[in-house]
Amino acid sequence: MIIGYLGIEIHFPYSHSLKEKRKRLMSYQDRLKKKFNVSFAELDFQNKWQRAKIGIVMINNKQTLIEKVFKQLIREAEESIEGEIIYKETDFFK
Repeated sequence: MIIGYLGIEIHFPYSHSLKEKRKRLMSYQDRLKKKFNVSFAELDFQNKWQRAKIGIVMINNKQTLIEKVFKQLIREAEESIEGEIIYKETDFFK
């Protein structure tokens, strides 16, 4: 069993409140859970309205499958979130 972790730090230049930022994150989170069956959490910058760090976790027996899904998640974030990805990281635990 392999656990894959994807951390994404996002800047929301057009967000003007925490409510607006969380609405965008929740929309992204709902799409991810339905489409890819992953776990999602806001990890840092909870009180900053233009920045967020999210963590996404997936468990599978094939690391290549997890890597493929993570690439799709990043692509979807770049296309659908009204913000800019400023940092991303991946880790795998066996």
